[in-house]
Amino acid sequence: GGLSRFVLAVAVRLILGSMFAQETCPSVKNILLLDSEGKRVAVKYYTDDWPVLSAKLAFEKSVFVKTQKASSGAEAEIVMFDGQIVVYKFIQDLHFFVTGGDEDNELILASVLQGFADAIDIILRNNVDKRTALENLDLILLCLDEIVDGGKR
Repeated sequence: GGLSRFVLAVAVRLILGSMFAQETCPSVKNILLLDSEGKRVAVKYYTDDWPVLSAKLAFEKSVFVKTQKASSGAEAEIVMFDGQIVVYKFIQDLHFFVTGGDEDNELILASVLQGFADAIDIILRNNVDKRTALENLDLILLCLDEIVDGGKR
């Protein structure tokens, strides 16, 4: 209910808010949660770098294709792609991505990725897969809304 949403929002803010000092904040351009076929589960864009839906979908497909052969496990992987830093990891049939600018600190972006993955793990009660994610999509979208303020973490 409403209380669990509030508790989740506070928990996400506390987990991620304590990680970063404001002056060292990277610009998070988007956070993507895709399935094992590269289809959207939940995505959030924080900048206008991809102004229309077709540009967003093309970026998502390109990032997925670029990373799908990787064997990302527990640790985040980092790739430069189209002038962006993309950090990603795979858990079960879900692919997690955080995109920042080429000047951003990839370790901080990786921390945002890990915080998002940890929050999803909590939301899905350690059952991180596409089916459970879709059943809890409202909480995942709330998490995406709370994790980044206007592109700044």
